[in-house]
Amino acid sequence: MKVNIEIECEPAEARAFLGLPNVEPLNDHLVAEMKKRMDANMSAMQPEELMKTWTSFGLQAQDQFRRLMESAVAKG
Repeated sequence: MKVNIEIECEPAEARAFLGLPNVEPLNDHLVAEMKKRMDANMSAMQPEELMKTWTSFGLQAQDQFRRLMESAVAKG
């Protein structure tokens, strides 16, 4: 025996029927907070700022690698 049941309802109606909590207010709050944080950090996404961050890290990494190689040669 095979039985198919189709139910048409809104997500809020399904949550209420199944006894699940309404998380829309929480979701709205989280999305608003994420937007606020993204707007606050938007300057960090500017190409000039990204290049400053990447090049400073790149130079530090090159200097550390050079010192590592010099110390390996000195010990050898």
